[in-house]
Amino acid sequence: MKAALISIGDEILSGNTVDTNSNFIANHLKNIGIPVVQIFTISDTIETIINALKSAHEIADLVITTGGLGPTKDDKTKIAFARFFNDELQLDDDTFDHLRKLFIKRNREHLLEINRNQAVVLSKAHIFQNEHGSAPCQMIEENGKITICLPGVPYEVKPLIKDKIIPFLKDKFALDHIVSRMISVVNFPESLLALTIEEWELALPENISLSYLPIGNRVKLRLTAVGSDLAALEKQLDDEAEKVKPLIGDRVISWNGNEIQEILKELLTQKKLSLSLAESCTGGELARLITSVSGSSAYFVGGIIPYDYQKKIEILGVSATTISENSVVSAEVAEEMTLGCQNLFKTDIALSTTGVSGPNSDEFNSEVGTVFYSVRVKNFERTTRLFLPHLERNDFANFVSQRVLQDLVEVILQEKF
Repeated sequence: MKAALISIGDEILSGNTVDTNSNFIANHLKNIGIPVVQIFTISDTIETIINALKSAHEIADLVITTGGLGPTKDDKTKIAFARFFNDELQLDDDTFDHLRKLFIKRNREHLLEINRNQAVVLSKAHIFQNEHGSAPCQMIEENGKITICLPGVPYEVKPLIKDKIIPFLKDKFALDHIVSRMISVVNFPESLLALTIEEWELALPENISLSYLPIGNRVKLRLTAVGSDLAALEKQLDDEAEKVKPLIGDRVISWNGNEIQEILKELLTQKKLSLSLAESCTGGELARLITSVSGSSAYFVGGIIPYDYQKKIEILGVSATTISENSVVSAEVAEEMTLGCQNLFKTDIALSTTGVSGPNSDEFNSEVGTVFYSVRVKNFERTTRLFLPHLERNDFANFVSQRVLQDLVEVILQEKF
């Protein structure tokens, strides 16, 4: 079985809204053995939706659309579906009753008539009621294919996929398992890495594929195995990891971790180390990454964002002389920030960042794109300079934060402290 996704909405095409739904749905389909072969992003017009449905049905057995549903009578998505499937729209009593209970629960019963049209559905459709919104999920099975129409709001899409669509698909089809293993390699250029493991890669079993996913100076090797026996697939991946270990083992920071913050959690929890942050140019991105992992409160104590250099002096005890002699964007300031942060929060580890993300320089005329970050673990300290003038502000903060956490992982693994 193959799937195609259709994301409907002018706001996505304009760049005002990021399509997080497709990523979420594709990941959950992958986990039950259904690969997504194409994702369409289209405008909210009837003809465009119909054409996208035609194209998707030519390449996939399962088609899932998100977005384009609304309470107005001229809902274009439902009209397009009705024309495509040669169907008619009708008021569904069960869906209207569900809407009534939902609006009563939210003390919005006065809005029920305005939203009545959302209980108008395709006559052929099976309805999955939406517990978190007013637009129901509709599914049509026809000509051996399944088409599912979802609302576009992510907090409505996620429970519908997790709690209703995925269980339905698992029950209906005998699907192969798709299992992935992520090997994180650092300080190894991708081209050289590919050459080093070429023989191993060419000898991989037919049911295992390999992808190279570079991020900063880290390359994630994703091994993906497909088959009916889950235990056998897991063993296959274990065996292949053992085979490649002699070739790259000294450059691997994780044999089965995806995000750097997840890898860090495992290390800090295992070694019972506490962590604090003093962020300037990353503006809280480090804290966001760290706290995105459940259980991070076990090791992350807290952090500050002393964006103004006077706050670096007042809160962290950075020397005014150090700033005047070296500029606020300097290795010396980064190191005094980590020491002050470590003392302030009384943690084993402190991380600091100071830099200029642009597009304008700071009052010290530091070169745009320059950043210094420092990793301090107990009494050991590693300070690094990066120059990233080509990155926009958000990309700059994310790239630097990824590198800082990666360096911390390396320091801990190498037991420098």
